[in-house]
Amino acid sequence: MTSAPSPRHGGHDLVSTDVDEAVRRLRLGGLVAIPTETVYGLGADIAVPGAVERIFETKGRPRGHPLIIHVADVDIARRYGVFNHTAAALASTCWPGPITLLVPRTEEVPDAVTGGRDTVGIRVPAHDLTADVLRRHGGAIAAPSANRFGEVSPTNAAHVVTDLGALLDPHTDLILDGGASTIGVESSIVDTTCDPPQLLRPGAITTDDIDQLVGRVADPSGPSRAAGMMAAHYAPACIVLAVDQPDDVDPIDFSAPGVRILDLRADVVAAARDLYTHLRAADTDGITTLVIVMPAPHGLGHAVRDRVMKAAGGRQQPHG
Repeated sequence: MTSAPSPRHGGHDLVSTDVDEAVRRLRLGGLVAIPTETVYGLGADIAVPGAVERIFETKGRPRGHPLIIHVADVDIARRYGVFNHTAAALASTCWPGPITLLVPRTEEVPDAVTGGRDTVGIRVPAHDLTADVLRRHGGAIAAPSANRFGEVSPTNAAHVVTDLGALLDPHTDLILDGGASTIGVESSIVDTTCDPPQLLRPGAITTDDIDQLVGRVADPSGPSRAAGMMAAHYAPACIVLAVDQPDDVDPIDFSAPGVRILDLRADVVAAARDLYTHLRAADTDGITTLVIVMPAPHGLGHAVRDRVMKAAGGRQQPHG
């Protein structure tokens, strides 16, 4: 397990591995950054008035953007969502795991979580520490990525400290250190309320995986209704250019100060796991232009390409 800096205020540490303390603070309305296999989330108990509101305040997130809720198992998930055959099949096969299911919400989900929508995204994460938190808590934890809105998602506790440490109250809040995220990009999101279901955000559970489980899955259409559907997101401060081949980029001097090339083609698993660390390093290293050579659009490569394109704000260099 990795360690992270522990900012102190009034003698209290923000960073901890104490599951009981994390559960206690959640129940009291505190914010707890939780580790998952995808990225770290900024968690709040949806049953505590005002707790979810603090997520929006801390992240600087627009109030209308829906949040994903995290639960311990399928039985608890059914308290918060209505599962049709498609949702039930995906839940029974893929949970715990990196997939979020968009389902009709029940009355136990407050409007603040869904942005007033009739649907809610639910996930059962596959991370031992957070699974323990969720089992002991017994309810639902809303947890978008634990970073400022639109910026690069955190994949370890130190990233959360950097992004949010100054905004959290160490008397009420906590950063649960569960080491580095093993996948490194956010969960797949599947809208199970339409026929065929739609893949709203690609992730480690791929289109092919979903096709095999429930039949054809469609590309997203209609209004934005889930996290990560914006054209620009996960963005560092530097300019990001997305290319398929190194020579696709317009003439540029890669030896010039402030220019870096990042080639993600060799190992797509490592590319996903380390992408956000590379984006953060570009900023801390003073890079002004980061050229990213994307992996092929197959399997997990779809998720990596999606995040790179959003980090680039849609800027992709044309071929030739």
